Amino acid sequence: MQIDGQVSELARKKRTKVVNTSGKRKTAIARATLKPGKGRVRINGHPIHILEPELARRKALEPIRIAEAMNRIDRVDISVDVKGGGQMGQVDAIRTAIARGLVKYNDGAEGDDEELRDEFVRFERKILVNDPRRKEPKHQMGRGARKKWQKSYR
Repeated sequence: MQIDGQVSELARKKRTKVVNTSGKRKTAIARATLKPGKGRVRINGHPIHILEPELARRKALEPIRIAEAMNRIDRVDISVDVKGGGQMGQVDAIRTAIARGLVKYNDGAEGDDEELRDEFVRFERKILVNDPRRKEPKHQMGRGARKKWQKSYR
């Protein structure tokens, strides 16, 4: 019985810090999980370094590069699940989820890492804030939201 008590005490002391965050862009939703590890970043189970095109990969890695430049990233594994939307909408959602996760993960005792948050905002505000823009619904007399059927009076 004493052994079980010691094991549960050790388990409580060794609890790992896990942070879950999300990001949205248009209809794309990304959910990121950050936990201690070897520094791997995976998108839907695949390494981020095989994400194509290269522009999308570079955009998704921006928050990680900023955190590395500030020495705010330790050995943390980032796993992102993303669904919905198109390719660049998904990349923006991934980027927001990772940036929010790093701010939460690197907090001190008081909450968020304010210096990292300020650096992200200085770089680009959209990296931490979801983009509220959505597709406008289609109206009458046309094929899209603004396009109308052409009509002739003569």
